[in-house]
Amino acid sequence: MKIEINKNNLLKALTKADKITGKNVSLAVLQCVIIKTLENQIELSATNLELGIKLYIPAKIEKPGEVAISSNLLVSYLNNLTQEEKLVLEQIDQTLQIIGKKSETQINTFSTVDFPSIPTVESDKKCKLSSEALVEGLKSVWYAASVSSIKPELSSVYLYSDDGELTFVATDSFRLAEKKPGAKTSDFESILIPQRSVTEIIRIFEGYDTELSLVFGENQVSFEIQGELYLVSRVVDGAFPDYKQIIPKDNKTEVSVLKQDFINTLKISNLFSDNFNQVKFHLDGENNIFDVTSKNTEKGESRTSVPVSIRGESLDINFNQKYITDCFNSIKSESFQVFFNGVGRPMVIRGVGDGSFMYLVMPLNK
Repeated sequence: MKIEINKNNLLKALTKADKITGKNVSLAVLQCVIIKTLENQIELSATNLELGIKLYIPAKIEKPGEVAISSNLLVSYLNNLTQEEKLVLEQIDQTLQIIGKKSETQINTFSTVDFPSIPTVESDKKCKLSSEALVEGLKSVWYAASVSSIKPELSSVYLYSDDGELTFVATDSFRLAEKKPGAKTSDFESILIPQRSVTEIIRIFEGYDTELSLVFGENQVSFEIQGELYLVSRVVDGAFPDYKQIIPKDNKTEVSVLKQDFINTLKISNLFSDNFNQVKFHLDGENNIFDVTSKNTEKGESRTSVPVSIRGESLDINFNQKYITDCFNSIKSESFQVFFNGVGRPMVIRGVGDGSFMYLVMPLNK
């Protein structure tokens, strides 16, 4: 193999591929990226057996071939070639020679024989989706998924069509996040994407401004930017819970608050929270008072009053404050509404003027 290629284009693609390579695995080739020549371009492939990726970059092909090389090593090396613009990559015996105007390096290569093939998902179940909608939907909910693998359906992000509107949902049974990024679809097969794959999918597609093609297979889903990027992910075989049953149909208390005021208050309470990250909300509907209290036997106690507007019944209720603060980056508006339905019932948060995001948190019993 011998090619001439733009260094920055190669580095940009390799950086994405490197995120997919297997880490700390016994099969060394999974830590590699495969560089394969095609007509007037190269194909970069990487996989961790959960996710597989192919990226395509224009290149001048002088001699066809393919090579497996340590992804992390190659990325680190190219990151430090600040004075190079074009590079010649040539496979010589068991090494890849990289030549620039002011540099020449040889990196040991691996056999490509043991590298798993990246599957192509073939199915009639397809849809189109913007990369922005995909990233926004996943980023808005992924943190609410369970970190435990005991129930795989809860350690996943659920994608489905709700009356033709693409919907992203995640829950760990203590809190739930739902996001509708405004993507319309009439033909969308519901899927469960493992949380550990979701974070990588976000990193791969963040920054793109284009249309994706999704294809839904029996055990996999693929995301493709035609002629540029192909990503395939394993999906979870399971049924996501019917979460709409736990969303309160009515509310006894409604609070309107500025997001930054609430963030500042919870930062203070966090300094004095206990091992359960517990905060107590005291809502006085008659006097328009919303106090947040936290107590730690070793550090002390804090009570802060939040400027709010309250309508409805008074209430005292406890929550895990970490579960609340996790959602703030998903709320784009400067203020939001908090809805309560009595003791022992979940709290619901929605951005003011933004019906695309909903966040539900179960109270603490103690």
